[in-house]
Amino acid sequence: MPIPDDVTGDEIDKDVKQELQSLPKGLAEDVSRNLVMVARLIDEDPEGAYGYSRVALRLASRVAAVREAAGFAAYASQKYSEALAEFRAARRMTGNVDLWPVMADCERGLGRPEKALDMAGAPEVQKLDKAGQVEMRLVAAGARRDMDQLDAAIVTLQSPELASNSVQPWTARLRYAYADALLAAGREGEAREWFAKAVESDKDGSTDASDRLAELDGVEFVDALVEDDGDTDTDSDSDGDVEVVNSEAPEAKSAPESEPEPAEDSIDDDGLDDADDVDDVDGVDGDEDELKG
Repeated sequence: MPIPDDVTGDEIDKDVKQELQSLPKGLAEDVSRNLVMVARLIDEDPEGAYGYSRVALRLASRVAAVREAAGFAAYASQKYSEALAEFRAARRMTGNVDLWPVMADCERGLGRPEKALDMAGAPEVQKLDKAGQVEMRLVAAGARRDMDQLDAAIVTLQSPELASNSVQPWTARLRYAYADALLAAGREGEAREWFAKAVESDKDGSTDASDRLAELDGVEFVDALVEDDGDTDTDSDSDGDVEVVNSEAPEAKSAPESEPEPAEDSIDDDGLDDADDVDDVDGVDGDEDELKG
């Protein structure tokens, strides 16, 4: 697969570069450049990233960093069986447990939420750092939802990390998952509160919490470039600004023909058997009242 000339391979993480030192220099450079392309494309073009990962894998299948990159590329492309195999291979090579949560999520992707819950209760979870434990909690809650156990999913997400006022890299996603679970359970008022908390902590826009919050508040975002269907009158600017329409507001009365109709404002812009067992495995405090507010 073609690689742009500006990709030298030096862009990769120093730890990965050190792993590749076991390869001949020319081969190491080729593998490095393919890994750089995986990292560049994995968010916007998962299939493209997957293609480059396969090249790297063909060149250096005995390098753990290559197996891990191939796993993430397959995971992003929803090739969960393949991703799980690569993650297992990387873990065998390194003995590292960091991949445990994403391996459990692959089990979910394969339609095996019970296996993901088994992994959530495994000893490996205790060896994870705080970020890994939070990620494992998110996976376990997702598995509960896969099994239509909404109350158990809510309890699973309750934790000191959720209740904390400090903002960590995982805070926005944890609050978002909790709000989404509450909404699925019909607890709209609490869901709105936690979507708002997610917005506060989501500085880089990693979630669509602001859109979900606006939806709960009855605000619709309309593309001004899309032709109106006749049901809602919106003004559009030449620069294609997005307009906001309150879907719950009554229809405005038509202005007299002699006066221009006012325009709407626009803006620029593992091993859990039931919900009670979650406490034993995940260390979750089941008292939801402590988390409200």
